[in-house]
Amino acid sequence: MSIWIDTNTRLVVQGITGKEGLFHTRQCVEYGTRVVAGVTPGKGGQQVDGIPVFNTVREAVAESGANTSMIFVPPAFAADAVLEAVDGTIGLIVCITEGIPAQDMLRVKTALQMSSCRLIGPNCPGIISPGKSKVGIMPGPIHRPGPIGVISRSGTLTYEVVHQLTAQGLGQSTCIGIGGDPVVGTSFIDCLQAFAGDNETTGLVMVGEIGGSAEEEAAAFIRDNLQIPVVGFIAGLTAPPGRRMGHAGAIVSGSSGTAASKIEIMRECGLHVCEQLGKLGLFCREVF
Repeated sequence: MSIWIDTNTRLVVQGITGKEGLFHTRQCVEYGTRVVAGVTPGKGGQQVDGIPVFNTVREAVAESGANTSMIFVPPAFAADAVLEAVDGTIGLIVCITEGIPAQDMLRVKTALQMSSCRLIGPNCPGIISPGKSKVGIMPGPIHRPGPIGVISRSGTLTYEVVHQLTAQGLGQSTCIGIGGDPVVGTSFIDCLQAFAGDNETTGLVMVGEIGGSAEEEAAAFIRDNLQIPVVGFIAGLTAPPGRRMGHAGAIVSGSSGTAASKIEIMRECGLHVCEQLGKLGLFCREVF
């Protein structure tokens, strides 16, 4: 099975006429995703590769029945694009844009709490259910359908983990990049709750990184609620304290949020922790 997207996903792309939006729209279509509409203010009435473009999300939903949005809008306008998708009653919003100010995301977070919409991202690679649908920028060919779920704060590490899983014959049910910003729409625990309800996902890989306490909280949830094996990996084991590494949320302050402390808690909660990224595929083969 899969979570959140499948063959019934009907995608609208906000920012479809931009360079990045157009490129990745075509990649999603090639993978088999049903892209039913695009949105670019002022360009309503046009078409992109036969996909109708609308001025607003509301118009796109009314005309195409879109239920999912993928956002390629510049950082200064991306939060408003998410809010427009919320107002347009989109069920799942995937925001690829990086560099959105945290203050803008706090406004978005408040709006999401008062709605039934789910946001994945921002600053994320998106979500893919192999063989069914892709909503994001991940390379489709490295994925294979199967029973292993993947959740990651890092886009690049998501690809590396998936490549190794596939090489070991371990297909994936759904792979989600939640993003590494301080304020994101979907947490590790949100994903874990969804996977817990999918009886065809028989194992999970959780890829975290330094900074914050999300991985520790997720480990406690896994200990108390999941009955399937979970492999954990934490990036940034050698990162110096006080220096941001890659993502805005990947910063260690004092003894809080270090890779060592996360790994210790994950092991205490029963996760199978792999400390060497290059051997993660083989490690997973032994666990699953």
